[in-house]
Order: sequence, then structure tokens, then C-alpha cells
Amino acid sequence: MGRLETADKQSLHLVENEIQASIDQIFSHLERLEILSSKEPPNKRENAKLRVDQLKYDVQHLQTALRNFQHRRYAREQQERQREELLSRTFTTNDSDTTIPMDSSLHFNSSLQKIHHGMDDLIGGGHSILDGLRAQRLTLKGTQKKILDIANMLGLSNTVMRLTEKRAFQDKYFMIGGMLLTCVVMFLVVQYLT
Repeated sequence: MGRLETADKQSLHLVENEIQASIDQIFSHLERLEILSSKEPPNKRENAKLRVDQLKYDVQHLQTALRNFQHRRYAREQQERQREELLSRTFTTNDSDTTIPMDSSLHFNSSLQKIHHGMDDLIGGGHSILDGLRAQRLTLKGTQKKILDIANMLGLSNTVMRLTEKRAFQDKYFMIGGMLLTCVVMFLVVQYLT
């Protein structure tokens, strides 16, 4: 890893490839060591397995360090390319076509204004209908009061009115009963005469 830090740009890729090949070779040796550690006697197996795991952990750290170095190098190269690109670019004035397409925005805005005015008209119509209903309620209240005044002037009391309603209710039952009785009598007459 020390060679990687001090290598020049031409040999940097070669050193990275060598380190990666070494790490891959160490991984393959560790797999063999793991197989061999499982064949150790039981009293030494745990210690051997622990050492193999420690070696794997160390190699993974080396792999991570290499990837971090490569990432930093790629980011540095990208920054250098962008810097060179900015420094080599020649800036010119704006093109003649600097118009902003606003037709759809204006159309959308005018549609929203039409909808807003339409909603105001609907609300105004609702208010006028509500005012008309209130006026009709006042008119009907006045008419009801006049009818009650006329009923009181004629001398019809509430009890007389209730008796009249009760009598009309009773008369309805008498009428229905009479109709049923007439139908039964007619049925019996037709039944016995034929």
C-alpha cells in the first residue's frame, strides 16, 4: 500500500493490479487454510479457526483500503478533467434565441381566472337563492299567522278543531268498514244466488 501512495501516474494501474492479485491470492489461500483448520484436532481447531478469521478480517481491511484509494483517485482525476474542461472552454454571449415559452403558462393562468370567476358566480347565485328562501319563509310565517288569527276570530277553539279532526279520523274507519261489509254482502249474494 506504501508503493501505491508513492507511485507515479503511469505505474499506478500496475501497482493496483499487483495488489489486487495479491489480495485475491491471499483469499484463495485463506479458503484452503479454513478447510485445513476444520481438519485439525478438536482442541486446536477453535484456535486455528480464530486465526483464519482474523486473517480474513485483515485482508478485507486491505481490500477496503484499496477500494477507498481507487475511489479517491477516480474522484481526483474527475476533478482534474472538469477543471481542465472549464479552463479550456471559451465563453460566448447568449444565443439570439433567449425567449421563454410562456404560452402554456398564460393559457393555464387565464383558465384559472375563468374558473375563479365561475365559482364566484355560483356562490353569488347560491346567496340569492338562500335570500329568496328566507323571504318565502317570512311570507309563509305571515300567512300562517293570518290563518290562525282568522280561526280565532271565527271562534273556533283548539278543542273544537281537535274534535273535528278526531271525528274525521273516526269517519274514515266507518267508511272503510262499511265498504268491506258491502263487499262481503255482495259476495255472499252472488255466491248463494248462483
